[in-house]
Amino acid sequence: MIRWLIASFIVLFSDSRMAQEASNGNHNAAKPPPTPSPLRFSKFFQSNMRILVTGGAGFIGSHLVDKLMENEKNEVIVADNYFTGSKDNLKKWIGHPRFELIRHDVTEPLLIEVDQIYHLACPASPIFYKYNPVKTIKTNVIGTLNMLGLAKRVGARILLTSTSEVYGDPLVHPQVESYWGNVNPIDSAQCSIPIPVFFMVFWVRSCYDEGKRVAETLMFDYHRQHGIEIRIARIFNTYGPRMNIDDGRVVSNFIAQAVRGEPLTVQAPGTQTRSFCYVSDMVDGLIRLMEGENTGPINIGNPGEFTMLELAETVKELINPSVEINMVENTPDDPRQRKPDITKAKELLGWEPKIKLRDGLPLMEDDFRLRLGVGVAKKS
Repeated sequence: MIRWLIASFIVLFSDSRMAQEASNGNHNAAKPPPTPSPLRFSKFFQSNMRILVTGGAGFIGSHLVDKLMENEKNEVIVADNYFTGSKDNLKKWIGHPRFELIRHDVTEPLLIEVDQIYHLACPASPIFYKYNPVKTIKTNVIGTLNMLGLAKRVGARILLTSTSEVYGDPLVHPQVESYWGNVNPIDSAQCSIPIPVFFMVFWVRSCYDEGKRVAETLMFDYHRQHGIEIRIARIFNTYGPRMNIDDGRVVSNFIAQAVRGEPLTVQAPGTQTRSFCYVSDMVDGLIRLMEGENTGPINIGNPGEFTMLELAETVKELINPSVEINMVENTPDDPRQRKPDITKAKELLGWEPKIKLRDGLPLMEDDFRLRLGVGVAKKS
C-alpha cells in the first residue's frame, strides 16, 4: 500500500511538473525520447549515421543531400515521389555506396531503419500546391503522421521544414516565433461572388498554410506524448540553383523572364515585401537546428527585406537591363510583408545568413541559362 501511494505521488508530481513547465513555455517538457539503434552506443563499432530526407529530390532537399553527403560518416536515404522533385538534382550521388534513392509518397507508410529524418516533402510553390490542394494538405498531415510514426518506431530525431506561411498575412512585423499568425483557412470566403470550381484551382493557398500549421501541432503532440525528439524550422523565401523554372515563386519567375528577354511581371501594388535566403545558408541553418538541442520552432531566413519592385529592378540590373517591368493583378491572400526575426537562430544556433541577394542572384542565373539553353551570362 505504501509503495502504491509513493508511486502515485511520483506520477502526480511528475505530471504537475510537466504541466507547469509547459505553461511556462518550456516545450522540452516531455517523455524521454525512444532509444535509437543499439549501435549508437556500441563500444567497439561506430556505425554511420543513417539519415532520411523526404522530398530530397526537390530544390532545398537536394542541396541538403549534397551537404550531408560531404560527411563520410553519413548514409543518406532520399524518399521522393517526384511530384515537384527531379532525379537530375541527385544524379551525382546515384550509385554512391552511402546513398539510396526510393520512389515513395510520404502519404504511405515507410518502414526503414534511420537515425535522423529531415521531413521536407511537400509542394512549396504556388503553382503546384494550388493545382492539387487536397494532395498538398494530405502530404502535410498524413505524410507528417507517417514520418512521426517512423520516428517513434526507430527512435529517430525528426526535423520538419515548416514555413513562414504559418504567419499568414502578418499583423506583426518582423515575424517572431511567438506570433500565432493571421491565416485565412478557406481563402475564397472573403469573395462576395460565387467562384466556379475550375477557377478555384488558382485561388487556394490555405492548403499549404494550414497544412503546415497542423504539421507543427502533430510534431509537438508526438513530442509531448511519446517523447519523440523534434526540431521545427520555419523557413522563409529561399532561392538558388535547381529551383523549378516558372514555378510561381517570384525569384524564379523574374530570373526566367529576364533570361528569356520577357517583361518582368510584378503583382500589384509592388510594395509587398519578401526576404530572400540563399539555399546554402538555408541548408546550414537546417543542419545546425537538427544537431542542436532546441525543438524550435525557429525562423530560418534572411532578414534583408525587399519590395517586389526592388527585386524586379535588381534582377533587371544584374541580368537583363533591356527588359520591361509590367504590373499585373495580384492573387488573393498574398501576404503584404514578410521578414523573419532571427534572434533565436542567432542565439540558439549561432546561425545567420552570409550570402547577399546581389551575390546569390548571378549564381542562380547561371543555372537557369544552362537549363534553358539561352547562353552563358555576361560577366562584367
